[in-house]
Amino acid sequence: MRDVLTVSTVNVNGLRAAAKKGFVEWLATTKADVVACQEVRAEASQLPASVVEPEGWFSVHAPSAVKGRNGVAVYSREEPAEVRIGFGEPEFEDSGRYLEVHFAKVVVASLYLPSGDVGTERQDEKERFMAAFLPYLVELRAKAAAAGREVVVMGDWNIAYDTVDLKNWRGNRKNSGFLPEERAWLGRVYTEAGYTDVQRRLDPEGPGPYTWWSYRGQAFDNDSGWRIDCQLATPGLAEKVVDVVVERAASYDQRWSDHAPVTATYDI
Repeated sequence: MRDVLTVSTVNVNGLRAAAKKGFVEWLATTKADVVACQEVRAEASQLPASVVEPEGWFSVHAPSAVKGRNGVAVYSREEPAEVRIGFGEPEFEDSGRYLEVHFAKVVVASLYLPSGDVGTERQDEKERFMAAFLPYLVELRAKAAAAGREVVVMGDWNIAYDTVDLKNWRGNRKNSGFLPEERAWLGRVYTEAGYTDVQRRLDPEGPGPYTWWSYRGQAFDNDSGWRIDCQLATPGLAEKVVDVVVERAASYDQRWSDHAPVTATYDI
């Protein structure tokens, strides 16, 4: 009998709003064993009990110290053996950007990498985060391997790696999210840290499938999006991926976030 693990990641763009628009119903019907959320933007005390601890789920929430900002969470069918919030960098420990849960065979992490804006402090913050996070990814992989575990870090990476990962790549070459130095950093996550983008393992050509569409204009209807929500796994887990689905809403009015869930199944 196969041992199958299904994990999903989604930037909810405010969990209080998403819960009113369809997240609760989606969570009740998903086949995922673990769901990672980003941009929760709420503390547990601000959320209904049915969202903080839904029936049939264990949950871990890591809100930001700055109210209404960031925030990550993980829902799991099985209680984690260990939980870690943050990755040891003091500036980002209480920023609500990173959370990992450990199970017998796998470590699952929820990441909300900072978004930037060229020429501003936000871009500087993003660069500091990336500089600190890369060596942690190397360390995480090594420690997990020593414990007999694989790793999947999933979430909103806020970087499109290649031209097939965003519709209007020519017009975004000087914008945060598609800067040469950001793309080079993500390349180092693949080479130096040794993680695999499981979507591209199954679909190396693209274009897309995109995971985020601006609410402005006709971006969603025209499928003018970015593929920035990704699952990056250690090689042993990545080679066992059998399916990756971007759960794009059927229509604009059925969206409960400007991002779509990315759900992968691994035959472990």
